[in-house]
Amino acid sequence: MSANLGPLFEPFEIKSLKLANRVAMAPMTRNFSPGNVPTDDVVAYYKRRAENGVGLLITEGTTVNHIAANGYQNVPFFHGEKALAGWKKVVDAVHEVGGKIFPQLWHVGAVRKEGIEPDPSVPGYAPSGMNRPGKVVCKVMTKQDIQDVVRAFADAAADAKAIGFDGVEVHGAHGYLIDQFFWEGTNQRDDEYGGSMLNRQRFAIEIIEAIREKVGPDFPIMLRFSQWKMQDYDARLAQTPEELEAFLRPLVDAGVDIFHASTRRFWEPEFEGSNLNLAGWVKKITGMPTMSVGSVGLTEDFIAGTFASKQEAVSEAGIDELVERMNNDEFDLIAVGRALLQDPEWLVKVKEGRSAEVEPFRKASLGELY
Repeated sequence: MSANLGPLFEPFEIKSLKLANRVAMAPMTRNFSPGNVPTDDVVAYYKRRAENGVGLLITEGTTVNHIAANGYQNVPFFHGEKALAGWKKVVDAVHEVGGKIFPQLWHVGAVRKEGIEPDPSVPGYAPSGMNRPGKVVCKVMTKQDIQDVVRAFADAAADAKAIGFDGVEVHGAHGYLIDQFFWEGTNQRDDEYGGSMLNRQRFAIEIIEAIREKVGPDFPIMLRFSQWKMQDYDARLAQTPEELEAFLRPLVDAGVDIFHASTRRFWEPEFEGSNLNLAGWVKKITGMPTMSVGSVGLTEDFIAGTFASKQEAVSEAGIDELVERMNNDEFDLIAVGRALLQDPEWLVKVKEGRSAEVEPFRKASLGELY
């Protein structure tokens, strides 16, 4: 492991956000909010990571105020008096120990199945009723539906600012609703929300613009996007840097401050002929701050594999390469997921050279909240 972890522990600042270091906790669905309200255990879960030095926490996906936004049991809402009061406790606890926190605002779209709260009879909503290309499985969104969801995202962002969050992340990745609009395979609309890349971006652009109008110029907006989808790991929005630029420019103009470029492994190049990963290309193209992510602190493949020993779980998970890429100014921030889910002290142990003490990730931990 590199003796110099300097880039990880340099401060970062954009608009009203000031971070002590460049490490964020990645958003991870936890399903520990019965009644869709964050509990005291959820409060303690986030506080524990903040008090162990993580610069920015991004919450699990939390659903906006639309009848079909949620797709999973016990996922916290980001609307309603009880849920927002629960989130206010989270914010206050994180701030108490010097941390910063964004909610991840989420709508699952066609991923939703009937039987899920709040109304089990409601199907999924999607641009063309598709969860994957070629098969209509749920409601095709009307223009009124689109306007309702745009408003729901903007209202959630306004609530986030009102209860003290430090910014918001909009979930536009992994085959959920916003990404279903981006993805040509699931967006077969013949109106102004379908067809060209710019038209398929219109929904996201309207969401970002509506949020900006609600929260003002200084409140940071981060957009998470990905090439891959849960439905298709090989899917791509952009085949070339030129196509990626065409995708990014309108989102910058709409008001995105930080791009969270989601990849399965941060060290993998995005396009042939360059070692830059997706976040690196985003920063090169736009000059905007970017966050990378993908298996930091892990040795297992995204889906299956065998975990290594404690020592290997840190030293072989690309910490040296991460430091090198950040020294090269490839991206500004790095999100860490399952390593921090398993071990709240992961960052402290890495910083202090205590790699042998790091708890290697166990799949069983997905069913625990600590």
